[in-house]
Amino acid sequence: MSDEQQTAAAPSRATFPNPVIPGFHPDPSICRVDDDYYVVCSSFEYFPGIPVFHSRDLIHWTQIGNALDRPSQLRLSAGTPSSGGIYAPTLRHHDGRFWLIVTNVTGDGGNMLFSAADPAGPWSEPVRLPGVPGIDPDLAWDEDGVCRCTVAGVSQVRIDPRTGETSGPPRRLWSGAPDAKAPEAPHLYRIGDYWYLLIAEGGTERCHGVSIARGRTPDGPFEPCPHNPVLTHRGTDHPVQNTGHADLVQGPDGSWWMVVLGVRPRGGTPGWHVLGRETFLTPVEWVDGWPVVATVKAELPAPSWPLVPTPVEPVRDDFDLSELRPRWISVRDRPAEHCTTEQRPGWLTLRARGASLDDPDVVFVGRRQQHLTCRARTRVDPGEGRGGLAVRLDERHHYEIEAREGEVRVLSRVGTLRTVEASRSVPAGPVTLVAHITDAPQRDARSGPDILTLGVEEADGTFTALGSLDGRYLSTEVAGGFTGRVIGMYASAGAVHFDWFDYEPLRP
Repeated sequence: MSDEQQTAAAPSRATFPNPVIPGFHPDPSICRVDDDYYVVCSSFEYFPGIPVFHSRDLIHWTQIGNALDRPSQLRLSAGTPSSGGIYAPTLRHHDGRFWLIVTNVTGDGGNMLFSAADPAGPWSEPVRLPGVPGIDPDLAWDEDGVCRCTVAGVSQVRIDPRTGETSGPPRRLWSGAPDAKAPEAPHLYRIGDYWYLLIAEGGTERCHGVSIARGRTPDGPFEPCPHNPVLTHRGTDHPVQNTGHADLVQGPDGSWWMVVLGVRPRGGTPGWHVLGRETFLTPVEWVDGWPVVATVKAELPAPSWPLVPTPVEPVRDDFDLSELRPRWISVRDRPAEHCTTEQRPGWLTLRARGASLDDPDVVFVGRRQQHLTCRARTRVDPGEGRGGLAVRLDERHHYEIEAREGEVRVLSRVGTLRTVEASRSVPAGPVTLVAHITDAPQRDARSGPDILTLGVEEADGTFTALGSLDGRYLSTEVAGGFTGRVIGMYASAGAVHFDWFDYEPLRP
C-alpha cells in the first residue's frame, strides 16, 4: 500500500492521542502561516539540530527537516556535554520570511538568529547576537516593525534581526510569581487590545507551570493574571506531568490552542519518564481577557475543522537514499567520512572514531524512541569491525547489543558501572540484532517503567533473548538532564555496515 493509500484509508476518529509529537521533542514553539502550522523543538547535543514539523490540522505532524543541518550553523565539539548544546528555539513568521532564534549554551555559541523562505530549509547562516544575554530567546514585532527579543529572566532588548545589532541595554519586564523559581521561556504576543507575556515557571521538573501577564504596550508595564499559573499539573496524580514551556496559536475556526511540553512518568515511586519531554496540545478559552487553559490530557477530542492525515511512517529504512532522512540524528556531529550510504549502496556504513558509546566521539546514528512499547531491529555486517544496536540516554546511561565477527554481546552502562550482561557465538556474516521495549510488571512501589530485552533474530525468524534490563536506568530521573531515549546504530571499531533498520510501535 502506498503512502497516499495509507493516508486515504485512515479511519475517522472521535479522539486523537496526545502528545501530538511524541518522544524527545521538548520546548515546542509554534507558528501559523495561512493554513499551515509549524513547530520546532530543542535538540541539545544532537546533530542535525532543531527538528522542524509541519501540520495542516494541529493533530497530524510530519517532520520536514532540521533547521541546523550544516556544521557552519551548528558546532558541537566533543567537549559539549550531554544536555548541552541547543536550547529552546522560537519560530516566527514576519514580513514574508521565517525567523528562528535559539541558544547554543556551549562552546562559541550564545544566542543566534536564522531565517528562511521555506521552513523545510535551507536556513541561513547564523546571525550572532552578542548583545542578547541569557537563554530561551523570543522574537516579536510591533506595528512599526520594531523587533524585540525577550529572554529568560525576564528581560527584553530591541534588535535588528538582519544584523544582530541591539538598541540599548536589556531591561527587566517581569519576574513572574513571587513564589515560583526560574521564570523562563518567554513569548510575547499582540492579542486584541493587549500585549501578552507568557512564561514558564517552577523549573522543568514536577513543579513546572505556565503563567501570563499583560500590558498595553510591548514594553510593559505588565499586569500578572490573577489566576496564575494558568496551567500546571504540580501536586496532582495526572499521568502527564512537568507541563510548561508553552506557546499559543489560533486554530482555523478562531479557537485558541497551546503547545506545551510534558512527560509521561510510569512505574512505582517516584515514577520514571524515559521518552524525554514531549510536545502536547491543549485547548484555550479566553475569559475576561485572560486565557483559561485546559488540563493536558492523553487524548484530544476531534476538532471542528477538517482533518488532514499525514502518510504513515514506514517501519523500515533501507538506506537507499543518498542522504539520511530527517528523523536520523547523531551525537554532536556527523562527518561524511564516518557516516555514508555511498560506500556500499543500500547500506549505511559507520566508521568508528570513539571506542564505545561511553566516548564523546562515538559514531552513532539514531532516532528518538516515540512509543512506550516498541521493537527496533537492524541487520548488521560487522566485517572486521565492531558495532551494533543501542538505546542511548547519554554517555553514562545506555544499553546495547554489539556484534563482531562470530560473536554478539549485550552491554550496559549505568553511571560508573559498565557490564557485559551476556554473550554468544553466531555464524560469521550479517546478523539481525533486536531490542524489545515492553511494560515492566507492576509488582510494588519500586517497580520500574519498562523492560529492555536485547537479543538476536535467528535464520528462521525466531527471537532469542540474551538479556533483559531494567528501563529505569535509562530515565531522566536516574540520569538527569533534559533529553530522552534515542535508539540507533553505532560503530566502536573499524567500518560496520547496516542493511536496514526497523522501528515498530507495539502500541501507541
